[in-house]
Amino acid sequence: MPEKTMRDAINEALHQAMAEDDSVFVIGEDVAGGMGSDGDPGSVGGVFGVTGGIYKKWPDRCIDTPISESAIVGAAAGAALVGMRPVAEIMFADFIGVCMDQIVNQMGKFRYMFGGKSKCPAVIRFASGGGFSAAGQHSQAMYQVMTSFPGLKVVIPSNAYDAKGLMLTAIQDDDPVLFFEPKVLYQETAEVPDEMYTIPFGEANFVREGDDVTVVAFGQMVPKAAAVIDALADEGISCDLIDPRTSSPLDTGAILESVEATGRLVVVDEAPPRCGLTADVAALAADKAFKSLKGPVKQVCAPHSPTPFSPELEAAYLPDAAKITAAIKETLA
Repeated sequence: MPEKTMRDAINEALHQAMAEDDSVFVIGEDVAGGMGSDGDPGSVGGVFGVTGGIYKKWPDRCIDTPISESAIVGAAAGAALVGMRPVAEIMFADFIGVCMDQIVNQMGKFRYMFGGKSKCPAVIRFASGGGFSAAGQHSQAMYQVMTSFPGLKVVIPSNAYDAKGLMLTAIQDDDPVLFFEPKVLYQETAEVPDEMYTIPFGEANFVREGDDVTVVAFGQMVPKAAAVIDALADEGISCDLIDPRTSSPLDTGAILESVEATGRLVVVDEAPPRCGLTADVAALAADKAFKSLKGPVKQVCAPHSPTPFSPELEAAYLPDAAKITAAIKETLA
């Protein structure tokens, strides 16, 4: 099976979906060109290169827009209502605030407000998270905020294989899907089939299996947690590592089943702790599996602070191997 980067896996999913379904189109800033394209439309495909080659194949279905997130998402929402399947790109997840009304008050509520008579099959892609020293306005995860709103499906891939399968599922879904791509993982590789395949929403992936501690990690924290768990195995500590893949819907059954078996829980995410996914999963365990817990639930996440620009400060800000290791050992103590 060929090795592909997450960037290439998502690009391949877009190409395959557009080849199969004429209603799929791409819209966003620089999706037809982008940084380093030398003015040749389609040669790069966005500042992260994810939409490369699409304009050259389907120039009428790859729409470059002005710098207006409200216009991008508004156009996608309207197109979805009349039967199209747009894939809109918001360059950085931080800019979701600009188009919050279109996403939360419109797309997320169409099916409910129209009594189930309408659907909104739109995907909105975001380059998400820290690790690039892109400072406070270009480094937020934001998926924890959007998970709180009903009517939206929220996807957070942690590897190239999942990214392709989840993207194809998202494009086929009849509800709005927010697709958060950890930009620090764009260059990470995994085995990815050439053919089309889908991964169901709401089904977590057990990345590692063990008896001592349940570790739930999101996005770019999944490979970090996996490396820690592999190292702890040499010390005789074995852990379940659960990658939910989607935060809405969330596979609560898989998490609770694991916690009931291990009796211990560590939740890892790059977003700040207040009202975040670590707190949500910790509350789930406290509410539904309290009698099974043998120790306190530990949350490993960034501090309640904007993301710093300095590479040294950002490295200290984000969860790392030492913090995850300490949390796992503390639950065992």
